[in-house]
Amino acid sequence: MERRINYLGALREALVQEMRRDPNVVVLGEDIRHSLRGITKGCFDEFGPQRVWDTPISEAAFVGLATGGAIAGLRPVVEFQIGTLIYVAFEQMANQAQKLRYMMGGQLSVPVTYIVPGSGARPGLAGQHSDHLYPCLLQAGMKVVIPSNPYDAKGLLTAALRDNDPVVLFAPAALLGTASDVPQDEVNVPLGSGQIKTPGNDITVLAVGHLVAEALKVAERLKARGISLEVLDPRSLLPFDHALLEESVRRTGRLVIFDDSNHTCGFAAEIAAHAAEHLAGFLKAPISRITRADVPVPFSTALDKFVLPSGEQLEKAVTALVAWRSSDRVMNCG
Repeated sequence: MERRINYLGALREALVQEMRRDPNVVVLGEDIRHSLRGITKGCFDEFGPQRVWDTPISEAAFVGLATGGAIAGLRPVVEFQIGTLIYVAFEQMANQAQKLRYMMGGQLSVPVTYIVPGSGARPGLAGQHSDHLYPCLLQAGMKVVIPSNPYDAKGLLTAALRDNDPVVLFAPAALLGTASDVPQDEVNVPLGSGQIKTPGNDITVLAVGHLVAEALKVAERLKARGISLEVLDPRSLLPFDHALLEESVRRTGRLVIFDDSNHTCGFAAEIAAHAAEHLAGFLKAPISRITRADVPVPFSTALDKFVLPSGEQLEKAVTALVAWRSSDRVMNCG
């Protein structure tokens, strides 16, 4: 049975269903017994102190604790309250949890799931609360998923909780209150499976996380002008659905990557490089990247809007690419 629930509720439902199914699933983090964000609401009452662990304010400590618990046979879920606290725990995630299975010759697994809020809740969050650190984790080889809607939030968290490797789920703060139809029964969205959100013929727009909804709005606006966008939601950044991207770009011949991480060494740079290597013969125009600027996010709301990717930038880029001809020497997509 389907009913409308919000993104936070979908994450909570996936977590509770897995905790009921598998007694080895435990959850830990700051203030989770009182559920500061809502993902663990009711978990302490149902599962008790043996499976719901409130931790001190020390990400390095409790993220390391989760690694040890996983090695000992548990399936820990770590809830971060602020995404940029990954900086504090990066050693434990990238240099310990991610590598120990390799270093032990496959004799053990480290099934930890990290739930990380993304930026974008409101203007004025400023630099220390706004970084999107998934490119750093991808470079470390960690599995990363970013659901763009409640259905995928439930399905991707279920898949992450059942995976035997560390998986990081980024939950964009701008989406946490959005609602859609989600089955009450189990939902499992396999890692590495992208999705075409709307088909199109003129250009592929690969949009990540909360920018998927913005890309769909742009697609609707441009439809009236006779421009057909195909919006692709990767859902999973690593593993990534290269086959779906390649099939789409072979058909449309154009590609824009719409991503809220930094321009330099960001996720968009990787996708652009892959397309340049594997799809050059199908491209009718240069690849375009719409990303955030390579600066800390400012506190000023006016500057905040200036450095972050927007639908207006995407619309400008799409229009330029569709109009581009091989004789054009310069194309500025903003």
